[in-house]
Amino acid sequence: MPPTVTPIADSAIERILFVTAHPDDLDFGAAGTIAQWTDMGIEVSYCVATNGDQGGVDPSVSRAQMPKIRQQEQRDAGKVVGVSDIHFLNYVDGHLEPTIELRKEIVRVIRKVRPQRMVIQNPERNWDRIFSSHPDHMAAGEAAMQAVYPDAGNPFAFEDLLQSEGLEPWTVQEVWVMSPNVVNHFVDITKTMERKLQAIKSHVSQTAHSAEIDDRIREWGTRNAEAQGLPEGSYAETFRVVVTA
Repeated sequence: MPPTVTPIADSAIERILFVTAHPDDLDFGAAGTIAQWTDMGIEVSYCVATNGDQGGVDPSVSRAQMPKIRQQEQRDAGKVVGVSDIHFLNYVDGHLEPTIELRKEIVRVIRKVRPQRMVIQNPERNWDRIFSSHPDHMAAGEAAMQAVYPDAGNPFAFEDLLQSEGLEPWTVQEVWVMSPNVVNHFVDITKTMERKLQAIKSHVSQTAHSAEIDDRIREWGTRNAEAQGLPEGSYAETFRVVVTA
C-alpha cells in the first residue's frame, strides 16, 4: 500500500495541467473530476501527446483525416467540462516513447501553464487490467513524470527554454496518477457523471459505435465508489497522489 497522502486543498490550487497520450484519455480517466475543478474556478489545461490517428473504426475515414477529427473532438469535450486551453504535440499514435524530445516538449508546456498540480497517466503496467496499459499511455506517464522531476524546475535542464524562449523553471507541487495500480485518493463524481458521459461521447469517432458506452462508464464509476465505501448510487474516479515538492 502507498503511504497516506493528503492532497493540497483544491482551494489552494489555481492551475492544473493534464498530460495524456491520446485525445479522449483524460475524459475516460478524469472528466468528472475536471468538471468539479473548473466549476470551482480552477484553470485546467490539457497536453495531448499523440495525434490519435490510429483511433476510430470507420474505414471510410483516412488516417490523414483522423488527427483533425480527434483534435476537434477533444476541443468539444473540453467545452463540456470547462476547458479550452489544449496543447497538441502531434506525435504519431501508437509510436510514443518517453524520449528526451518528448520530455522537453512537456517541460515547455509545464513552464507555460505553471501548474501547482499535474494529472498524468499510469506509467506502470497493470497486469490485472491489461487493456488499460496501452504502451502510449505508459510512455506519456513516464515522460510526464520525468518532466516534473528532474526537469521542469531545473534551470540547467533544456537551457534554451529559458535563454531563447524566456520560460522560467517551475516546480509542480504534486502529481495525480489516473487509474493507478494502487489507489490512495478518490473523487466522488456522482454530481458530474452526466457531464463525464457527455464529454466522452463528444469523441464521436471513438464511441458512436458502442451502444453500451454509458453502461460501461457507469459500471467503472460504481466499482470505484464501492471500493471506497461510498453510498449506493455513487460514482468515483481514482488516483494516486504523489508529492513532488
